[in-house]
Amino acid sequence: MTLRLTDDEQLALQAQAKSDGISMQEAARQAIREYVVRRSHETAVSSAADRIIEAHSDALRRLGE
Repeated sequence: MTLRLTDDEQLALQAQAKSDGISMQEAARQAIREYVVRRSHETAVSSAADRIIEAHSDALRRLGE
């Protein structure tokens, strides 16, 4: 995989990686892992909310009246 960054993105990544004492590659890999975890969590929460809304739709409708 080749990751193409804008000049600004590359400079920001380079600065943050240097500050963290890691390579730019490791900083990018960490960011990708964090993104995947966050998006997976958001998907799970959204799915759970949909199930709750469906299971309690009558009560939620009555509360809205």
